Formats: sequence, C-alpha cells, structure tokens
Amino acid sequence: MLKFFSMFSVVRGYNILIIVIAQYLTSVYILAHDKPLKQVIFDVNLFMLVLASAATIAGGYIINNFYDSEKDQINRPFKSKLDRLVSQNTKLSFYFVLNFSAVIMASYVSFNAVIFFSIYIFGIWFYSHKLKKLPFIGNLTSAILTITPFFAIFLYYQNFEHVIFVHAVFLFLMISMRELTKDLENMKGDLLLNYKTIPIVYGEKASKIMLTVLISITIILVYLLLNYFDVGYMYLFFYLSVFLLFIFLALLWKSKTKTHYLILHNILKFIIVAGVFCIVLINVDIVLNRI
Repeated sequence: MLKFFSMFSVVRGYNILIIVIAQYLTSVYILAHDKPLKQVIFDVNLFMLVLASAATIAGGYIINNFYDSEKDQINRPFKSKLDRLVSQNTKLSFYFVLNFSAVIMASYVSFNAVIFFSIYIFGIWFYSHKLKKLPFIGNLTSAILTITPFFAIFLYYQNFEHVIFVHAVFLFLMISMRELTKDLENMKGDLLLNYKTIPIVYGEKASKIMLTVLISITIILVYLLLNYFDVGYMYLFFYLSVFLLFIFLALLWKSKTKTHYLILHNILKFIIVAGVFCIVLINVDIVLNRI
C-alpha cells in the first residue's frame, strides 16, 4: 500500500487527474462546442489522446523525479522519503512502459499522433536531462511542455478560433509565473546542486521584477478577454484571478522565506485549478442544449 502511494506521489496522480478533466472540459466547452455532447464524450479517438497524454505526463514526472532525486531530498524531504519507497529501477521500468503505452494509444488515432507524442516524450526527457538547469530556457520549456497535451486535442479538432489562442496564452502566463515562483521556493536545493535557475543567476529581486511584469501582461490579457471575446459567466473567474494576482503581487515583495514562496505558489496553483473547473461557466446551458 505504501509503495502504491509512493508511485502515486512520483507520478503526481492528482495533477494528471486535473489535466484529464481539463482536456475533456476544453473539448466540450471550447474546442468542439458545436458538436453533439455524446459525440465528444464518447469519442474513442479523444479518449485515446487523453490516455496517451496522461501516460506521457506520468512518465515525465517519473524521469523528472529520477533526475531531481538529490534536489528533492533538500527541498521536499518528506515527499522525497515517500518517493524512495519505490526503487529507481522500478520507476524507470514503469517509465518505459508508460511511454510505450502512450505511443500505442496514439497509434489508434493516427500516425501524426504517434509523431506528436514521440516528440513530446523526447521533449520531456531532454528538458529533465539538460534544459531544466538553464535559466529562462528551462522555465520556457517547462511551460510549453505543460500546455502541450492541450495542443494534441487542439490539432485533433482543428479549431482555430482566436479566443482559443488567447485562453492558451493566459494559461501559459500562469504556468510561467508558477515555474518562476517554484524556482524561488527551491533556491536552497538549486544552489547546492548548481542549478542555474533565474533566482540563482540573477537574484531574488530580478525574479520578483519578472513576476511583476508577467502579472501586468496577464492583467492586460484579461482585459482583452473580457472586452473583446464572449467568455460567458467565466468573467467571474477572471475577476477572481485578477484579485488574487494583486494579493500575490503584494505578498511577493514581502516574501523572503521558502514558506512565503510556497504560499505564493499555492495561490497560482489555485488559480490554474479553478480555471479548469470554471471552463463550464463559458456557457452554463451548453450541456442541456446538446443532449
């Protein structure tokens, strides 16, 4: 039982569940909003793409855990202790099984899907092995890899409405802020293990200035979303997001310890998770109208 929870912790099953929910809600309410509800929910191709995404992401967490094991012992000692209940050989074996399964599931959809997930798997490995320790490049790559599963279903439905790109940029900005905040939170382990993150190379003040700029861009983007696109009742989420970002900004410039940055990280995580479930607010009648 402990080993099960250990592996669940390694692959961050709670994050994968949120991504699966997000992919389905995005499909129903945004990417395929003009299709019958049953056609979207019971689409086997979509199901395979979502499963392939989940398997690839789980594999990504495993390989990331493998390369970050020393750093996690410093930054997250309790989680690291739980993760070590499963041997590294078992984790790597599971990593290859997950990636192979992802490619097999993608092959059910199309050869292009196989290529897409093969590149995605390689990108995650290359990020964990090489790019993660580099400032800017590591943060940018991490944010791109995080939103990549949504591109899989975006390409599947071939929906090129402008509002979709704006939503994607909003998510990208939120994830970029979360990654930079995580770097501030994990400075101790990064410094000891020679990770060249933005806070280590340029300092805390520069990182806070970058976060302030990202927040300013995000607020401008929210203004454009609310005034030029129809987001339904999701405007409530965006107002809440702006309110929380102002709180984040006020706390940011007073933050000095790991605990402070952990609180900031959780604020951003809450906004991202809340955004997933608030997708239904785009059109609260869409399910009833499409049954």
